[in-house]
Amino acid sequence: MENKFVKTKNFKNFISLASKLKNLPDNIPRLALIYSEPGIGKTHMLLKWALDNDAVYIRAINGMTQPGLLKTIVTDLDLTDYHNMQTNFNHIVKSLQQEPRVIIVDEVDYLIGDKNVIEILRDIQDITNVPIILSGMEFVNRKIARFKHIKSRLYKSLKLKYYDSNEISDILEQLTNLKFTDGAIKYLTLRKVPFRQIVQTIQELESYSQTNNISEIDETKVIEVLNERQDTQIMSQNA
Repeated sequence: MENKFVKTKNFKNFISLASKLKNLPDNIPRLALIYSEPGIGKTHMLLKWALDNDAVYIRAINGMTQPGLLKTIVTDLDLTDYHNMQTNFNHIVKSLQQEPRVIIVDEVDYLIGDKNVIEILRDIQDITNVPIILSGMEFVNRKIARFKHIKSRLYKSLKLKYYDSNEISDILEQLTNLKFTDGAIKYLTLRKVPFRQIVQTIQELESYSQTNNISEIDETKVIEVLNERQDTQIMSQNA
């Protein structure tokens, strides 16, 4: 299997959004939201872009507090942690004003339960004007609408979509030399198989094809591999 990053339509749309956000006039808040259902490969995409563009990638966690969020940003900016919320905040602002960097906050759903936590991000954006990209699950846009100070500053909300059959076909072509029947591609599309599971399925199918000298994979074999993995996961959970 080819070890490569697949540039999907979602990734290209995200690149376009990030570029526009970085080039907005100073009088427009550089704040954006992306969201999707699980399995789109959103986190992998964000990590790739952050690495390529020297952005700060923050992954929110359940129960994250104001000091916890600030400490995480301080760590990712390679700054000294002063163990004081206001001092850390000022330190972050000064650093970003001197060397602006895009900040990506993934799993932002975890910050929405506490107004004070998420509004730290608004304050950082207001003062420094650095682009901040919030990322969350499929209903986060509805949840964030409760915070008018955040909602009113959003330049754009981008919903990432699951792949259509043409893109599934393109993903398979980029990752493997195996050939898939139209039925197999249609099944993967309709089943909305998560990206990471597509990768795992390809690995198993390549091993199967080498053992059995088969070069084309049909719908039946795809279903068999996916069902076997599901059964294995259930057995592991019940063990």
